[in-house]
Amino acid sequence: MGNCIFRPKLKKVDGVFNPYASNKMIMNPPNVYIPPRGASGQGIPLPSQCSHPLPTPTSPQKNNPVGKNRNGTLQNLPTESQILASPGLKSFLYSELVEATAAFSADNLLGEGGFGCVYKGWLDIDTLAPVRPGSGMAVAVKKLRPQGYQGHKEWLSEVNYLGRLHHPNLVKLIGFCLKGENRLLVYEYMPQGSLENHLFKNDRRPLSWETRMKIAVGAARGLTFLHNSEPQIIYRDFKASNILLDSDFNVKLSDFGLAKRGPTGDQTHVSTIVMGTEGYAAPEYIRTGRLTAKCDIYSFGVVLFELITGRVAVDYRRAKEEQNLVSWVKPHLRNKRALVRIMDNSLEGQYPRRGAFVAATLASYCVNPEHKFRPPMSEVLGYLEQLQSPKFLTLPPSPPPDAMRSSTNWSPINRMPRGPSRPAHLKSQHHSRLSRYIESR
Repeated sequence: MGNCIFRPKLKKVDGVFNPYASNKMIMNPPNVYIPPRGASGQGIPLPSQCSHPLPTPTSPQKNNPVGKNRNGTLQNLPTESQILASPGLKSFLYSELVEATAAFSADNLLGEGGFGCVYKGWLDIDTLAPVRPGSGMAVAVKKLRPQGYQGHKEWLSEVNYLGRLHHPNLVKLIGFCLKGENRLLVYEYMPQGSLENHLFKNDRRPLSWETRMKIAVGAARGLTFLHNSEPQIIYRDFKASNILLDSDFNVKLSDFGLAKRGPTGDQTHVSTIVMGTEGYAAPEYIRTGRLTAKCDIYSFGVVLFELITGRVAVDYRRAKEEQNLVSWVKPHLRNKRALVRIMDNSLEGQYPRRGAFVAATLASYCVNPEHKFRPPMSEVLGYLEQLQSPKFLTLPPSPPPDAMRSSTNWSPINRMPRGPSRPAHLKSQHHSRLSRYIESR
């Protein structure tokens, strides 16, 4: 199967590009299993930006809905009727959303993709009834195409997770509409759009280093919350376009259509049909279909590199050796003085050398080819929070300090311990090295 490239059109409303449109791709067509890489070397192909429904359990637990119990943990998956009866969500009439969006007017179009379209709408802040544009509160209404790439199961998955999981760094789902073939979702409106727009659009206003690290921390907090839930939630589609930003650049993770419950009991992974986005999916997941939280951590490392470099994960417009971001970055991390070669030019040198070095090193840990050597999300968050301290945000007028110029041949990627034969205590060896560097500053 060849690559199925789909690039959603990006349109403006109030000067903001498409904050909600998905650019998801699937790595195989609906309900078709593609075997892992074999002796022939033919790996699972990576089509581009289409969405795909999330498989649901065949025997859901009727009396154990997902949600926080008294211990703050999550319980088993609910039935469809339980999901749609969530007390925190409003079930909208189709006519209400028609009125809220001015009959899905083209003037209110925020964006479109393989799943359908997203429109800006207006609701009364107390009653959630539709009101005239400019009054009440703004919302984003996602309207799925009946024959689009996002099906009922994926729509239901999003209602399930966003309707029952609440965290400052997850986008708020206000309600939904299910009428015949019409499936709609109503979210809080995010005025700054997606991180993708701020990093990669030609008319963007460059983000400062401090704002980039704020975004990284917010995204890490959202992922840490999901990974620490009981049962664990694996996001499975972490990327810049799914990181939404409010007016103060606070992060809200969106699009939970591919989210999956993590392994339970003695399980080490969840076996799934391979789905995700090219350039962000972990290599072991592409090869085997085995999903773990470490797959999210790989994706996080890719996004962290995007924040550092200003380059997208995969860009076929560039020279062949520069098309894959992770592959391009690796050689430049062998020499600390070469870090400047990968930094986003739009920063114009206005970034702290020490903080950038730690961030790049941390990203390299996250994208380690051996998933067992990637740090847990809580550890990644801890490092990033330390990077928000003044000593790592100060812009130095001089070249990197001697501590960063020493050991110039050390590579945080190529010197990471690899292979099952390495002692377990070596897994955190370089993580400890990074910790010592931070503490010594």
